[in-house]
Amino acid sequence: MQLPREDLQQRRPGKKRTGEILIEMGLITPEQLAEALAEQTQSHLRIGEILIQKGWIKGAELTEALARRLGVRYLDLAETRVDASAASLITEKDARRYSALPIAYVNDHTLLVAMVDPSNIFAIDDLRIMTGYDIEPGIATEEDVFNQITKLRKLDDKVAENLDEQMSGEAVSADEVRDIREQIDEAPIVKLVNSIMAQAADDGASDIHFEPQAKELIVRFRNDGVLHEIMSVPRRMQSGVLSRIKIMADLDIAERRVPQDGRIGLVVGGKPIDMRVASLPTVYGEKIVIRLLDRSNVMLRLEDLGFSDKSLARFKKSFSKPYGAILVTGPTGSGKSTTLYATLNILNSSEKNIITVEDPVEYRLGGINQVQANFKAGLTFARALKSILRCDPDIVMIGEIRDKDTAQIAIQSALTGHLVLSTLHTNDAPGALSRLTEMGIEPFLTASAVDCVLAQRLARKLCEACKEPYKPTQEMLRRNDFPPEACENWEDVVLYKPVGCNRCNGTGYKGRLGIYEVMLVTEAIERLTVERKSADEISRVAQAEGMKSLREDGIDKVLMGRTSVEEIARVII
Repeated sequence: MQLPREDLQQRRPGKKRTGEILIEMGLITPEQLAEALAEQTQSHLRIGEILIQKGWIKGAELTEALARRLGVRYLDLAETRVDASAASLITEKDARRYSALPIAYVNDHTLLVAMVDPSNIFAIDDLRIMTGYDIEPGIATEEDVFNQITKLRKLDDKVAENLDEQMSGEAVSADEVRDIREQIDEAPIVKLVNSIMAQAADDGASDIHFEPQAKELIVRFRNDGVLHEIMSVPRRMQSGVLSRIKIMADLDIAERRVPQDGRIGLVVGGKPIDMRVASLPTVYGEKIVIRLLDRSNVMLRLEDLGFSDKSLARFKKSFSKPYGAILVTGPTGSGKSTTLYATLNILNSSEKNIITVEDPVEYRLGGINQVQANFKAGLTFARALKSILRCDPDIVMIGEIRDKDTAQIAIQSALTGHLVLSTLHTNDAPGALSRLTEMGIEPFLTASAVDCVLAQRLARKLCEACKEPYKPTQEMLRRNDFPPEACENWEDVVLYKPVGCNRCNGTGYKGRLGIYEVMLVTEAIERLTVERKSADEISRVAQAEGMKSLREDGIDKVLMGRTSVEEIARVII
């Protein structure tokens, strides 16, 4: 956590009394101070307590004045991000005992601690011994300190682990096993990892990145598709944190030279969450990425994903047919799997045999036969598909068409009476037909088999609590490809921009919505595909037949006030 620089002159202990400092700050008048001093001779209360009782100052203002008097840093914990790795260096019991909470690392040797009484030298000495760091005391209100202690305790309590932490020592020596166990079983390491995972789940993060650097371990969350740095963990704690995660994911803690994959099953706040763990060796140590899969997402309806009424009607018309291929395209992380699962939820019934082959199986669906691809064992998409077709399926879902063999079997399946759903990596819907031709599929087969191509992106939704309306200029609307009617009546157009508040962690965005391009393969598009026309030519015909491009769908959502012009420019070329 990067700490703000402050004027050292303000941090030197002063000889002025608290009342004089409050007058200098413009919070009270000399007359009010004189009245409070006169009352003090009778009540024997502290001058600050009297001023608060009279309602002339607030507790936070008194604390700020005390910070100036004592020459320490004033800490407004409501506005300060507490570094969980620093806070985990002491137990909750000790934090309450000393009315103090470590909140950040000043440097490799010094810890910034928020204290109710920073003049308590005995507490500072004890904290120095417990943490192994020099202590820089700061002052915060008692309410803020204890609220933060309670908040961190709740985060830790939310993690209930459904896993077996037994570790086999076959791959490492007995001495190495003992050393690692001693390190990862320390309360601060366990508490820190639990807190990070709980915080990620609370924030709705899709991924957690643990990234070793030269002097620290950086932790970042991906929220709504964008990475944000959350905290930095000291280098000396790096091996303990990474080993803890690897044990939870049942990975080989002795192997640091090759990538590994695993999974963790947790219940956070009563909600089951699957975590996919991937490690990658880097020059400073192993980078670990954890993908959080909220099982409740699988129950999403297509209507909740962001489809416009027209696009949804076009898509439903396609997957309601008994056979044909439906392709969902877009880059990694654009929500393709979520769309396919939401579609399978609609199609799932006792009258239909639905089989999927995925790598990996991200969500478990009741009533559907899901096959996990295993490339090491030779169970590729193509080989799995051959076996699936012998099992009398009505609907087949393929995680991704990656090669010619998989593409050929998928196309043949669609031509022989099966409904085939799959994903493909292309920039837009028309490009999918050209991509299959490039893979070696005959264009006439592609034209006959593919019934619909859906291209999609995920854009961040504006935070409803803080989004701010503004009036755009006509030039701005034209420059950003707004429809002609909006450009002509530009004075009536109201758009919204992000501002940032506590609900959205200051980003101005909360949640995501889909941007869609639904292309139905009509006779005209079939003809262009057989003639091997370019994706641009196919796109022009598709738009003439009613397809809205990704950008047009995005601009529609800007006009609806659901996202911003800047966000559409970020996700769509």
